[in-house]
Amino acid sequence: MADAPAPFKVLVLNQVSASGLARLPADRYLTGKDVTEPDAILLRSADLHGAEIPASVHAIARAGAGVNNIPVAALSLRGVPVFNTPGANANAVKELVLAGMLLAARNLPAALQFVQQLDPAAPDLDKRVEDGKKAFAGVELAGQTLGVVGLGKIGCLVADAAIRLGMNVLGFDPEITVDAAWSLPAQVRRATSVAEVLRGANFVTLHVPLLAATRDLVNADNIVLMKPGAVLMNFSREGVVNDAAVLAALERGAIGRYVCDFPSAATHGNPLVIALPHLGASTREAEDNCAVMVVDQLRDFLEHGNVANAVNFPAVSMARESAYRVAIANANVPNMLGQISTAMARAGLNIHNMVNKSRGDMAYTLVDVDSPVAPSALAEIAAIQGVLSVRSLPLIT
Repeated sequence: MADAPAPFKVLVLNQVSASGLARLPADRYLTGKDVTEPDAILLRSADLHGAEIPASVHAIARAGAGVNNIPVAALSLRGVPVFNTPGANANAVKELVLAGMLLAARNLPAALQFVQQLDPAAPDLDKRVEDGKKAFAGVELAGQTLGVVGLGKIGCLVADAAIRLGMNVLGFDPEITVDAAWSLPAQVRRATSVAEVLRGANFVTLHVPLLAATRDLVNADNIVLMKPGAVLMNFSREGVVNDAAVLAALERGAIGRYVCDFPSAATHGNPLVIALPHLGASTREAEDNCAVMVVDQLRDFLEHGNVANAVNFPAVSMARESAYRVAIANANVPNMLGQISTAMARAGLNIHNMVNKSRGDMAYTLVDVDSPVAPSALAEIAAIQGVLSVRSLPLIT
């Protein structure tokens, strides 16, 4: 009787929802914060930049959408996929955006502060309330125009919710996916630029990743296009908006409010800034959704080599037709499949099924073969110039 395979070891760097961890069978997975030589790292906000990532690691899995805390480029050179959970926290962020709009539209932070400062024992309390409330008159959302920059899962949900509130929606996304386009409400008017959104909306909400192209997306040059009194909302990433430009616009009255999920030293204490402590995904439901989604992706990769929602790998899925599978990550250069097939033929391996896909400089191949794969065969494939990682994935029963 063959020995049971060693359990996969997963290093868990943050508090991850038990709903997700429960999806890793205890007889196949060893998880914890003190795991050594892990096969994978599961995290939320832990910063891996500058950290020593063991050579044993085959995958990084983040229970969240952003991967700014992970050295993706360095891991790509090692053939290590970085998984995330796009859309898993979308409803939580959508609801917070709606809350942000209402906070700004109805002047709720200042109104709450006013009430806190009242003397409840004052004999004229009712009169003070009636006299004071005049300073906090706001506007209704119905009939206002919401500009949405970034029409991914979150942006589409926000647009749909705004339409249900009676708002007009103007949306812009130069790289909208087919799935997002299908889910975008028909009532959304498509803009052709960020500038068009800033110019045409009473409220603007940003839902883009922080990349070189999106850093300071809203800046001194284009914030001047916004309507006087308009509200700018940033629930994406801190660097997407230039703080100095926002503060200058607020000071001269060019915009009315800035609502963000990222407190900073520059904006702290400004009465026209509503800063929340990064609450976008901070709901029980979102944390559960993210954990379950990323754990399922990680398990499918470790056990079967399938890739879904990796920010640096192509999506690859192949139903198992053999008990013996090889997963290969390699540079996307000519003749790689030929060299891999030749190495397998020399090892006496018959290819039963194969799938190969690429994404930019990265290519990924799954190969099902009809017999066990010897370590020498794996070593020969690993020695091919351009191969980044190789794993043998026998079927676990």
